[in-house]
Amino acid sequence: MGCCFYLRNEDGSEGQHIGKRSAAGHYCFDCDVTLCVGGNKEVHNGYGTNEEWFDTCPKCGKPPMKESLDTSAVGIELGFNKNLTEKKTGVRGCCSFRWAMDPIRFISVDFPKLGNYPVTDEYGKTYKIGEFVEMVKVCPIQFYDSIGQEFS
Repeated sequence: MGCCFYLRNEDGSEGQHIGKRSAAGHYCFDCDVTLCVGGNKEVHNGYGTNEEWFDTCPKCGKPPMKESLDTSAVGIELGFNKNLTEKKTGVRGCCSFRWAMDPIRFISVDFPKLGNYPVTDEYGKTYKIGEFVEMVKVCPIQFYDSIGQEFS
């Protein structure tokens, strides 16, 4: 589950792959730590098996908050949660972002040439650059190991 994002070409067509946002399990936003026993690098491996996830934050001991599809990271990926830039606290579901484009190259793009909505997702929704940047900033887990690769 996840959503890929692309730069739009000057003609409005789908361009270069920027990366993919994915639900990444419980995360303590107060302590800045995943509840995945294997750490950030393992959040998408074996997801859902109880032995691989702490029941509470390993630093402060807080349990996960109850979330609905309207408020959760899974809800973001399924399209129910429309609040893509919410700053979270406590232990809640989070999203990761896996970069396909080097973030340094991304910030050097001449966005005015691409129009008011230079980013599009795989479902055709378009984003202003500020909206996209704010959305990625609230993903506490960022992966850089797929830069230069095409993936879905």
